[in-house]
Amino acid sequence: MKKIILLAILGLGILSCTTQKSTKTMELPTEWKHTTNIYEVNVRQYTPEGTFRAFEKHLPRLKEMGVKTLWFMPITPIAQKGKKGTLGSQYAAADYTAINPEFGTMEDFKHVVNEAHRLGFKVIIDWVANHTGWDHKWTKTNPDFYLKDPKTNDFQIASGMDDIIELDYKNPAMRKAMIDAMKFWVREANIDGFRCDLASWVEVDFWQEARPQVDAVKPLFWLGEFDELENPDYGKVFDASYIWSWMHKTREFNEKNLPLSDLRTLLQRYSDIGDGSMRAWFTSNHDENTWNGTEYEKYGVFAKPLAVFSITWNGVPLIYNGQELPLKTKRLEFFEKDPIPWGAQQPELQNFYKTLLNLKSSNPALRGGDPAVTTYWLKTSADDKVFAYVRKNGKDEVLTVLNMSKNPVQFTINDDNLEGTFKDLFTGAKRDFGQDKAFSLPVSGFAVFEK
Repeated sequence: MKKIILLAILGLGILSCTTQKSTKTMELPTEWKHTTNIYEVNVRQYTPEGTFRAFEKHLPRLKEMGVKTLWFMPITPIAQKGKKGTLGSQYAAADYTAINPEFGTMEDFKHVVNEAHRLGFKVIIDWVANHTGWDHKWTKTNPDFYLKDPKTNDFQIASGMDDIIELDYKNPAMRKAMIDAMKFWVREANIDGFRCDLASWVEVDFWQEARPQVDAVKPLFWLGEFDELENPDYGKVFDASYIWSWMHKTREFNEKNLPLSDLRTLLQRYSDIGDGSMRAWFTSNHDENTWNGTEYEKYGVFAKPLAVFSITWNGVPLIYNGQELPLKTKRLEFFEKDPIPWGAQQPELQNFYKTLLNLKSSNPALRGGDPAVTTYWLKTSADDKVFAYVRKNGKDEVLTVLNMSKNPVQFTINDDNLEGTFKDLFTGAKRDFGQDKAFSLPVSGFAVFEK
């Protein structure tokens, strides 16, 4: 047994949680996962050209912003039969081992990966294993790879989305072909991992079979689109997972004025999972931005504090392209051309993200999924209005305070777990918390301090 302690001093005493050691049989992919962040790239909308080569010109800016891992949305050709809109869905593949000509050539993709690696980035690609488009090449060469609809005797539509059809994971030959296709991208383009779309829609034993085989080519980072609270078995395979429950609860918190204790309770459930895997914290992604609204539309005054939370809490932060502008009301089209309006000026939140992402990468107290790090909730005089927590790893400490109310708030931190001199991350001012633990935060206010 290993002990992961989360001290939550909420006027209710000290909570400790014991979690069992991860039952993963695979080795940890690489050390860099503990300090990385993920930046999602929608190649179609990133530039007016919508190509790999055009996106490549942004790499120096992203490096300067502190981005560490680039996640490319699906790069494979799009099925034309039954496609949505003018350009179709990037999640309706026509061939698992080819490049979408909309974005360029295979050589163009290799070039951007090589350039990214040269600049110090890691690269992961979106992998859509549950389904393909209607005219994927397998529909002709291997129709037995697909589930059939007994009512139509045709391929089975995937959960009501009529531009995609479901694969049959009871077919060993299909599984082998899928694993071989994943290996192809590691060998051909030297990618560093996968973001697995709708991972929990695919049987967990496939991922248990696939990961060690693909990792044998090169140790990889695996991000799965599933919530570990709902699918704990998948967390034994993947390095990081989504936080759907948190995403929905924080929106309800804003729209329905839920008590802050609801969020604390949910975070405790995530912490109870332990460090055998990580959570990927975000306020937006391609689905949310297009279909459900921007982070400002969903979270209102909490958009920025929640962004700070996503980077300073235990796990790995995930940012959707354009959030650094920010895209306050701009929802990017999914099936049509709709470029991000970058403009000529530096993005407004470029330095905001740079400051936080660099802290995440450099300070051992913010390492994600590391049992050497302990997170302490700090008791304040306004626990119903603020989040205050300090993360510690030996002598390294990072303090985060967030205004989680819709009004300005004044409070003091009354907790022995906060002591010593810290530096304000954004102003550089030093502060001795043994002498002064009083705070005043405006609406949307936050503060981050490094010991």
